[in-house]
Amino acid sequence: MFSRMLVLQFPKTEVESPIVCYLASDFNLTFNILKATILPRKEGIMVLELSGSRKDFKKGVQYLEGHGVQVRPVGQEINRNRTKCTHCGACTAVCPTGALAVKRPEMTVEFNKKKCSVCGLCVPACPPRAMEVHTIGSPIVK
Repeated sequence: MFSRMLVLQFPKTEVESPIVCYLASDFNLTFNILKATILPRKEGIMVLELSGSRKDFKKGVQYLEGHGVQVRPVGQEINRNRTKCTHCGACTAVCPTGALAVKRPEMTVEFNKKKCSVCGLCVPACPPRAMEVHTIGSPIVK
């Protein structure tokens, strides 16, 4: 199973088309939409995790690009600076995926990077600025 987190940028001419649905039906891919801002007659942005065989993944990306969708790998990751973290829990209140959670009875904040959708909501919510955004290089397989 091949999996990548991608940022899709839809041209305004395609935002009302069910392009992403065809990734499942025509290319045998599964997807998990992590974040999306799609408005009628305006450009749309979607962050999703796309999974399947490497061959189907390549075909699916080509299909998207053929419809004018810009496909980029997620270029960021969230890290927690353990020396700055005070375990206040403020980040857990805004984390939509449960990647940040309070461990009980210790009352410490645990960060599960595998659950993180890189939405970035935890960064401004963290008073001591322990949650940090880092740029990463992750090429799309073509």
